[in-house]
Amino acid sequence: MTTRQEQWARVRRHLWRPPRPHGEQPRERVVGPLELFYDLVVVVLVAQAAHHLSGELDWHGLGLFAAVFALVWIAWFNGSLHHELHGHEDARGRSMFLLQILVLVPLGAFIPEAGAERGTAFAVDAGVLFAVLALLWLLASRSDTPEFRRPSMLYVAGTAACAVVLAASAALPADARVLTWGVLAVGYLAGFVFVIARAIPEEVVALSVTAALTERFGLFIIIVLGENVTGVVDGLAHEPTNALTLAVGLVAVVVGFGAWWTYFDFAGHRLPRPTRACALRWMMVHLPITAAVAAMGAAMVGLVEHAHDSRTPAATAWVLCGGAAVVLCATMVLAASLRHWNENLGLYRPLARTCVAMAVLCVGVGALRPAPLVLGLALVLLFGIPWGVAVANRVANYQEEPAT
Repeated sequence: MTTRQEQWARVRRHLWRPPRPHGEQPRERVVGPLELFYDLVVVVLVAQAAHHLSGELDWHGLGLFAAVFALVWIAWFNGSLHHELHGHEDARGRSMFLLQILVLVPLGAFIPEAGAERGTAFAVDAGVLFAVLALLWLLASRSDTPEFRRPSMLYVAGTAACAVVLAASAALPADARVLTWGVLAVGYLAGFVFVIARAIPEEVVALSVTAALTERFGLFIIIVLGENVTGVVDGLAHEPTNALTLAVGLVAVVVGFGAWWTYFDFAGHRLPRPTRACALRWMMVHLPITAAVAAMGAAMVGLVEHAHDSRTPAATAWVLCGGAAVVLCATMVLAASLRHWNENLGLYRPLARTCVAMAVLCVGVGALRPAPLVLGLALVLLFGIPWGVAVANRVANYQEEPAT
């Protein structure tokens, strides 16, 4: 007969399973509500950064946004990848996400003033967040086999060092602190690429981009795209209601929809080629795409607020058009890592050339700074041309299926 102690031990093993070892990444997995809740929490921080950028559309504000967004994205990427490789849908997995959320919430409160009086608090809290991430990876590494031990320790050490530098940056002046965050983010991502690409033996499968991971990254971009709508609504809410303002707002929504259309029609929810280089490119390129989408949402506030101006304010035009250019080009860089790219070169090669050309024209529109309505309509057209090229290619290569 099973004793009560054995029953409790069985329940504990079920609710508090150890992290899944490296090399046992599940191939078939469904993205669960726990991950979606975590993503929503992170997007609140993205919204805070975008909202602050909308009120400070200049080089200083853009630099602060880039540094803060990069750190937030890296934290999200770390938490998501840890769950993908090692997590379970049990009490332990929920507790690990909850621990990160408890650190993320105050971090979000510090973001609006991260470049000023709350920069010290942001730096300390970000250091705590990366220390938590280092601990999670350290716990996961305890069951590592020899081929994973060295890269795991390198990754844990790098994450811990990042935590220390973030916390120490609290003592720096504001501008030096933000610069440190940006340099640290670039260095951390370079270290991640090195660990995956060089420190792990070539014959060892360390990380695969699964269907669940493509869904997760796509869902995150969808949620961030919601900030485009939020930016338009925020702009409309603070302006008198009239036909021109409403028209500019609705056109801005279509521009955001064009970014969604571009990403998901040409790259989203598709698996990269099964090589380490393609997997790394696929993951890293999502950072500039997501940042560009968030920045576009911030610029849409100013677009709506200045709907009656004869020319779009320079900062608004550059951020919105520059974001559109980044989305077009980065989506093609992402697409070049996909299996679909080699399978359909007749589509992707002319499509890539078209997207680069449209990105150049987006920058040109930003330089010309036409009236907000004209600028928005121009971006809608430039987003639509690659899609038209894709449709024309599909029609030209369409083969009617034989009747059965």
